[in-house]
Amino acid sequence: MARAGHAGSGLAAIPALMALADATQQLRVGSRVICMDFRHPVVLANEMATIDVFSEGRLELGLGAGWLANEYEAMGIPFDPAPTRIDRLAEAVSLLKLLFGEGPVLFHGDHFHVEGVDGAPKPAQRPHPPIVIGGGGRRVLQLAGREADIVSLNFKNPSGALSPDGVQRSTEEFTVPKIEWIREGAGDRFDELQIDVGIYYTLVTDDARGVAEAMCTRFGVTATDMLRHPHSLIGSPDGSCEELLRRRETYGVSYVAIGADAAVAFAPVVARLAGN
Repeated sequence: MARAGHAGSGLAAIPALMALADATQQLRVGSRVICMDFRHPVVLANEMATIDVFSEGRLELGLGAGWLANEYEAMGIPFDPAPTRIDRLAEAVSLLKLLFGEGPVLFHGDHFHVEGVDGAPKPAQRPHPPIVIGGGGRRVLQLAGREADIVSLNFKNPSGALSPDGVQRSTEEFTVPKIEWIREGAGDRFDELQIDVGIYYTLVTDDARGVAEAMCTRFGVTATDMLRHPHSLIGSPDGSCEELLRRRETYGVSYVAIGADAAVAFAPVVARLAGN
């Protein structure tokens, strides 16, 4: 969406997920993440359960509260304050879980009202596909700890726009308290969660320091910050493996997402870490 200023493939998430599921036999498929303000939970539950059935239980359901103001404005949708959007996401997650369950749903919240809807089909994975909730602020990460199966760490962008501030507020220093916010929400179930990080700057190179120095001024951080940044991975395959293992030890991250443009170069890292 040009006005939003947010780079993307332009593909619609729902049919793309089904196409990917149909073209593969073992790979899991998922979105990172679907903005709940753009789809009613009843419609989304039907779409996602259908994909889970046709993929024989390979779906991961990624959900977010929305954050890019220009995206909302371009579509004429009100961009509510973050607490309202997060409360709406919380209701949507509760409603989705009910719709994936048995029997007609009766739900009356502040944002959604549903009476007598019996979600169908039921997903292949029971009680529901793994739910991924992503975000960078305290409230949404506490919600993710409480309700999700996979928690996806993201930039904290209170301005509602893409800016260097997001990178600056997501360095290693800012990531440690994010894990504690997840723990606060999760309580006793923390050890059952998977922690995911989106690695937006993935560069396989033998000159990690030189690349980091060239990038760091763009974002207003040091080269060392860039090399250790949870949303950046710069280095050789061996160096990248070592860094990912360090991050798993430091933050408990066991799940990473990279951009499609880095997939081929990143393949040796996947091969070396498979099963670890």
